[in-house]
Amino acid sequence: MSQHSILNPADHGQLRIHTEAGAEYGDAVMACLAMPAEFREVQAHYPIVFRRDAETGKLAALALFGFEAGENLYLNGSTWDARYRPMAHAVQPFLIGRSAEEGAPPQVHIDMAHARISTSGEGMRVFDDAGAPTPYLETLANMLGDLDYAWHESTAFFDALEAYGLVEPFSLEVTLDNGAVQSLVGFQTIHEDRLASLDGEALTDLMSHGHLARIYMVLASLAQFGNLVARKNRKIALG
Repeated sequence: MSQHSILNPADHGQLRIHTEAGAEYGDAVMACLAMPAEFREVQAHYPIVFRRDAETGKLAALALFGFEAGENLYLNGSTWDARYRPMAHAVQPFLIGRSAEEGAPPQVHIDMAHARISTSGEGMRVFDDAGAPTPYLETLANMLGDLDYAWHESTAFFDALEAYGLVEPFSLEVTLDNGAVQSLVGFQTIHEDRLASLDGEALTDLMSHGHLARIYMVLASLAQFGNLVARKNRKIALG
């Protein structure tokens, strides 16, 4: 269960964070949220798919790390085998919190129940002996700011996809080297036929708002499914 609190030197002056990769630190996950603002970096490593919230019906984008719950094919012991990790995962155990006061600036919160919280005296310090943020915390705070901005500006992208009917459900089924069939269902992707049928006015609208480039980043990312299958085959071969 999460245990969120506002980060401050009085309560967290000696806090240390495990920064290395590892299943024991919460990295054994199949996917994480990906912001449209980071699609260029994400598509170079991971397939990008969409998922619709069952309650609200709203779309979100995900970077896929595996084919099933708890599977991260980019995780090799204490190594994350990709140059880029999506911001929503990379910022953990920190998160953005907001005061009940309208117009108040966002606050840096921390989940004290997260596996990255060090109880051994090892890890990166969050505050120095004078109570000032360490370079590590400053880097994470900047990333949190970028993530918060990207989250809010993503609404326009998803609204555009809905307005032009540019998403459709898809399923994937591949036969692995050992003969097993790996399937992936429950996600959505760009409706390429509908995209190709858009008129000039629609394309201009998408392009002028920066959406069209991001749409093509999603399409380009689908080539990473081949990489994901290759990683799965290697994992099986190594036992």
